[in-house]
Amino acid sequence: MRSSAPKRKPVVTLEKQHPETDSVPLNTAVVTPAVRTGPVIALLVASAFVVILNETIMGVALPRLMDDLQITAATAQWLTTGFLLTMAIVIPLTGYLLARFPLRRVFFTAMTLFALGTLIAALAPGFGMLLTGRVVQASGTAIMMPLLMTTVLNVVPASHRGRMMGVISIVIAVAPAIGPTVSGLILSVLDWRWMFWLVLPIALIALALGAIWVRNVTETRPARFDVLSVVLSALGFGGLIFGLSSIGESAAGHAPVPVWIPLALGAVSLVGFVVRQLHLQKSDAALLDLRVFTSRSFALAIVLVVVVMAALFGSLILLPIYLQQVLGLDTLTVGLMLLPGGVLMGLIAPVVGSLFDRFGPTPLVIPGMIVAAGALWGMTTFGTETTIPWVIAIHMTLNLGLGCVFTPLLTSALGSLPAKLYSHGSATVGTMQQVAGAAGTALFVTLMSLGAASALETGVDAVSATASGVHTAFLTGAIIASVAIVLALFVRRPAPAEGADSRAASMPAH
Repeated sequence: MRSSAPKRKPVVTLEKQHPETDSVPLNTAVVTPAVRTGPVIALLVASAFVVILNETIMGVALPRLMDDLQITAATAQWLTTGFLLTMAIVIPLTGYLLARFPLRRVFFTAMTLFALGTLIAALAPGFGMLLTGRVVQASGTAIMMPLLMTTVLNVVPASHRGRMMGVISIVIAVAPAIGPTVSGLILSVLDWRWMFWLVLPIALIALALGAIWVRNVTETRPARFDVLSVVLSALGFGGLIFGLSSIGESAAGHAPVPVWIPLALGAVSLVGFVVRQLHLQKSDAALLDLRVFTSRSFALAIVLVVVVMAALFGSLILLPIYLQQVLGLDTLTVGLMLLPGGVLMGLIAPVVGSLFDRFGPTPLVIPGMIVAAGALWGMTTFGTETTIPWVIAIHMTLNLGLGCVFTPLLTSALGSLPAKLYSHGSATVGTMQQVAGAAGTALFVTLMSLGAASALETGVDAVSATASGVHTAFLTGAIIASVAIVLALFVRRPAPAEGADSRAASMPAH
């Protein structure tokens, strides 16, 4: 006897690859149940938070590593700069990876690389293997953020993107901000290798949950892999960051090659990379499609993101050094001092996202940049007699300003692009974030080293010299952030790109 209840019709979707086996040919329409994207996004956010946390987890550990491994501050910074540099090299590849391969396969590749790198770092007997582990970690980390952003852009309607980007900004900004706190807590009771042993099980759990929850909620398409573009990208971004980092080593008398060589190689290679992409994008074959910069909103937001990320990572690398070497604080105290700023940024991120959905970016970005610049000016007052409450207050003020800027800039930038450029927009944003972070780290440490060396020549003690170097670095950051306020005045809510929401509107959110 037939039931009188109406039968539920299957949802017909254009799946590029089968969610489980990836065996269905490209561009084949298949009948599949509607995919619940909520668990997928939740796992991607959690996984991205864990891997991005490791960008700055080494900050508080640098002084101890310098003693344990017998290395200089300029060399030790490579454990952070090398991580960011690797990400800057790998992230441009993600535009191709996300276009060509299904989400499920890309996720497992990213988390496997991260887990492997974490294991190598935990077992490292010296600086060489530790740096190798950090590079492998970064290779997986580099894939996660573009993967998360591209997924959100494809499945979340524009009217709710501000709120979702607010959550993503917790990953981008808060995870690095609390990295020093996490490492400080670990180092207060355990050896530095435990910073990796404690993260490894979390990565393995994410892999296990991914096997259950991750499905292919985005579409794939044929894409060309251009080897020359990869080489030019690596030489370009790698040369510039290596050159910036070598300035600090040169000041200490340890530069392996003249600084101008990697800087010149990086600049020439980047020009070649841009020319190559402009040629390839005519046939939709670019590794990183630069047509994303034809959007005024995207281009302006990227410039501000560079300034903000440089300020964030520069301060995150410099504050632990200042607090330990100038104020003489232990790692646990340093970690706890930096925690309130990270928590504050996390608390305001969803609120900022909701405000963006309602009012747009302008009322958030302008005051945010003013507050951030003011905080950096406040950091120029740090000296040998600075009180702990003042440092905490200024750090929280900086994070408050940056927290008001991240979400509006990211949402405005990516929301102005057509759907076919989502993966390239995400890759471009990720690349510029990491280049800016690496440049900010290298710049702040370099200025501190040069300032300290100059002060030592006047006959002051080492502590006062370091304080003088810190002042020089934060003064430069404050000037740059102040100039960026002018650019913030021109940020506007972008008009939705044609066809941008056609796929997102059809995807189930839960």
